[in-house]
Parts: sequence; structure tokens; C-alpha cells
Amino acid sequence: MKIVSIKNNLGVPKYKQIVTSIEKAIEDGRLKKYDRLPSINKICLEFSLSRDTVLQAYDTLKKRGVIYAILGKGYYVKSTEININQKIFLLFDELNIFKEDLYNSFLETIGKDAQVDIFFHHFNLPVFKKLINDSNGNYTKYVIMPTNLAEAASVIKTLPLNEVYILDQTNPDLHEFPAVYQNFVKDIYQALCEGQANINKYQKMVLIFPGFREPLGMKIGFEQFCNDFGMDYEIITEFGSRAIKLGEVFVIPSDRDLVRVIEKSKMQKLKLGSDFGIISYNETPLKKVVENGITTISTNFEAMGKIMAQMILKGKNEQIENKCALIGRASL
Repeated sequence: MKIVSIKNNLGVPKYKQIVTSIEKAIEDGRLKKYDRLPSINKICLEFSLSRDTVLQAYDTLKKRGVIYAILGKGYYVKSTEININQKIFLLFDELNIFKEDLYNSFLETIGKDAQVDIFFHHFNLPVFKKLINDSNGNYTKYVIMPTNLAEAASVIKTLPLNEVYILDQTNPDLHEFPAVYQNFVKDIYQALCEGQANINKYQKMVLIFPGFREPLGMKIGFEQFCNDFGMDYEIITEFGSRAIKLGEVFVIPSDRDLVRVIEKSKMQKLKLGSDFGIISYNETPLKKVVENGITTISTNFEAMGKIMAQMILKGKNEQIENKCALIGRASL
């Protein structure tokens, strides 16, 4: 049974002809799931091709999830779904409600001709390394949230460089990769400037910044704002059992700390929005209604997912800052 067909002077690269031949064989039922493909050497000898040409064809199919390789044995049919044009490796730091919005927006925009496999590294460098190493060569595109992990750039650079996209956070070591990202220094600075009229009602700003998962740019932008506008401020790594003082406004990246501060205020019988203030990070539906509304600094996560998907679909190589804004509510 002949699987591969090559025609000279067709104007189509020979590796693409191999890909098309195998897709046609699967479509016609001549190749079924787990069937073995002709060996690289056999195709090379039959059509006088270089190994690189055949490998390019097989790698293309492998990245799309159509075939797989067994070391020392050859290549086999993995899936009969040949209409999947993109197989995308999506590596998030964690799943939360706003990252879920990003993910759903990405899926909706990328379309049904793409297979998206999502993974989570949970800010763990060994897990980050293993997931990337295990995925290398198995996908057409790699979309990665490197967060602030040390060595992230060197690990990412082991992947095919023209197939990598950076999401949410970037840094100078990743400048060559297309990205959709937040500019945390500028975002928090400009958002606090937008809320300055209300912030000025308070005597002191307190940033709760554990510094493990939170981008350093948040702290830098916060300090710049306070110094530029002469605001008394404090940066603490945890709220703990700290008492809330009258006239303090808390900037809170973590929703866990948000809950702790609100609980403490109720124990102290303080009124949010007058006795003290809160600015939370990242918009969620609950923050519209909790305590008559929590002021947030938030990027548009749905837009981030959509822009990233569009960049992949159009083959663009850009670095795009995602828009961020202050959403003012009763807590400030």
C-alpha cells in the first residue's frame, strides 16, 4: 500500500507533499490510529530526498499531534483528527477566576482548528522546567507565563525560538519573543494617579506585598507614586494580626489578604471607605458587590487572551502592553 506520493516540478515543497500524502492516507482510511508510517530511510531512498526533508514533514505532523515517535522503532499515527492546524502548549502560573477569563477568551478566539493543552507550574521552577522539557517538539506554538521565576528565560530558550509567545509578565531576558503583557510599574503608578483625589483623603498607604508570586513592578510603581506625591507609606510582607489604623488605605494584590483586612475591620468596627480604604488588584465579579464595592486596579484579561490568540493566528511578532485601569468603588 503506497502511502507517500511525491511529484517533481509541482511548485509545492516536498516536505509539504509528504504531509499531504499522510493526511490523505489517514482521511481515506489507508492509515489508522497506531499504524506505523514508512521509515525515514525508505522515503529518502524511494524519492531521492534528504533526511532533513522527511524529518521536517514528520516533525510538522508530530507538532500537530497527528503522529508520534517511538525511539528506535519509528513513527506511528497518534490521531486521525487531521484538521487540527495548530497544537498549542499553554503554560499558566495558576488558575483563578481572572485567568479563567483569559483562557476562555483565548479559546474562543483561536477557533476550533486548534488544540490547546493547558498546564500549570504553580510558581515551582522544577515543575516549570519539566513541563517545558516534556513538551519540547510536540507543539506548533508555546504560550508561556514565566512570572518572576529565576532561570525562566534560559529554560524557555530551549524551545523553538520562533514558536514561543510570552503572556502576562515579561522581562529584558525575553525581549526577543512576541508577548502580550502587563507593565506593572506603569500600571499601578497611573492607576494610583487616577485615584489620587480619593487617596489624598487618607494619611498613609500600606502595600501588602509578600513578594513570592507578586510582580516586583507593583512594589516599584507603588513606591514611585508615594515618593512623587509625598505620601506616607509602608510595605509589609503579610497582614497577619496587624491592627488597622484610622486613615490608612491598603493596596492589596492577594485576595486572601483582602479577606483578612475586611475581617479585621469588622472586628475593629471600622467603616470601609471612610475610616480606612482598600484598593485591590485584579477585577472579579464579587468585588463589584462585596462591602458595597471594592476599588480595583486591573488589566483586561479577556482582551489579553483575545490579543494573544489573534497574534498567533496572524503570525505577528509584536510586544503589546495590555491596558490597565482603576475601577473606582466605595472602598476608596
